[in-house]
Amino acid sequence: MANIIELKNITKTFEDGYAAVEEFNLTVEKGEFVTFLGPSGCGKTTTLRMIAGFENPTSGEILLNGEDIQKLPPEKRPINTVFQRYALFPHLNIYDNIAFGLKIKKMSKDVIDRKVKRVLDLVDLEGFENRKVSTLSGGQQQRIAIARALVNEPEILLLDEPLGALDLQMRKEMQLELKNMHDQLGITFIYVTHDQEEALTMSDKIVVMSHGKIHQIGTPEDIYNEPKDAFVADFIGESNIFGGVMTGDKKVRFCGAEFDCVDDVEHGTMIDAVVRPEDVMITSPDQGQIKGVVDSVIFKGVHYEIVVVSGKNEIIVQTTKKAEVGDVVGLCIEPEGIHIMIAEDVVNRIETSVNSELELKFLEGYLDFDITEVIPGSTVEDGVLRNTHGDVIDAEKLRFIVSIKPGDIEMSDNEEDGVVMGHITSLVYKGDHYSYLVQTDTGEEIMVDDEDLWNMDDYVSLIIPREKVSYGLKKA
Repeated sequence: MANIIELKNITKTFEDGYAAVEEFNLTVEKGEFVTFLGPSGCGKTTTLRMIAGFENPTSGEILLNGEDIQKLPPEKRPINTVFQRYALFPHLNIYDNIAFGLKIKKMSKDVIDRKVKRVLDLVDLEGFENRKVSTLSGGQQQRIAIARALVNEPEILLLDEPLGALDLQMRKEMQLELKNMHDQLGITFIYVTHDQEEALTMSDKIVVMSHGKIHQIGTPEDIYNEPKDAFVADFIGESNIFGGVMTGDKKVRFCGAEFDCVDDVEHGTMIDAVVRPEDVMITSPDQGQIKGVVDSVIFKGVHYEIVVVSGKNEIIVQTTKKAEVGDVVGLCIEPEGIHIMIAEDVVNRIETSVNSELELKFLEGYLDFDITEVIPGSTVEDGVLRNTHGDVIDAEKLRFIVSIKPGDIEMSDNEEDGVVMGHITSLVYKGDHYSYLVQTDTGEEIMVDDEDLWNMDDYVSLIIPREKVSYGLKKA
């Protein structure tokens, strides 16, 4: 199929230096339904406005059917846009709202009548020509806005969160109607949303964005089943994401256990394992690959959402079988239910908290640290933490992340040398050093890089220099 739109190295930087879009590359085929998906402020609407001609890119090219259209004004582009705010003319009836653009083009009345009737049939509002806009529901007004765009027979229809103002039921109905319209018309739709369900329901291709950059482009199935990084996995549907390591041929270790998987990744590679909640099966404790305690159970209508705590890990399970809080259960994951992503960086991150003395808990001890450096604008008086407004902060409810690189940790066979003891559960020779995974007595799995050769299951002491440790507040 021929390409209709190409965006090449598009960057948009505003006067204050803020880069809304960076190095954006995308090819859209004629007749595709493409969705820009991402959180607010990720550059979706800015990209759409550049395609429409309402914004000019700072650099890069926008090609329509192979021709550069950056100097072409919006009204000269074969592109129409539907906004979240319908922008209908309140003083005009439905017919005149839809016919407005055609009248500007000075088309004959017969042609206008024929085109308006066709799009009214398409949006299932035939016979509404003389109704006032104010008498329509939100869903009907949105259909009129879509009809007004379609009547001009654009090559491309841009839709900027068009269903955002509708209630949940109407949104679901309009999703199906829009998909049907697309199938009937065969024109190219480019759609903007932050709603993952909308994107998965309607799209041929999804472009997942964050901070002005593309994380992944693919079909809904690809995006859901094969996320390229932790952001995509976390943003598209619910996911369990666990740090781990490849321990053999299609074998991976996370959550304190070894699993078979289907991804062929080099032995010893640090990875993130993505497991969808529906792919976790609850079994009896003795039959599970891992064992845990049910922490919460929520009925979601078609399934139960169950949180199981196993050591330091929380695992979300979606199942039709009910469990009770406090139950000890086993969990099993089939190889096809584990998706392996190469870890973006190799850093041990340990989630922790502070005690009543505002000391940071770390493994089997505490770290002296200045909590006001971690929480900007905060102060401590008489052991009480306050924010910039003077309000008391319950520090013991906050969560912190302590980080340490594998190469900054040493191992010893002398218990008194280190801050925690643990067993070596994996080792890989990396050419100039060994990479170890140590299961500590406190339940963490810590990566260590060491030039010396140790043996599997050696009981070692981890020496972690205080000056090599960094810490920060966990993001909500």
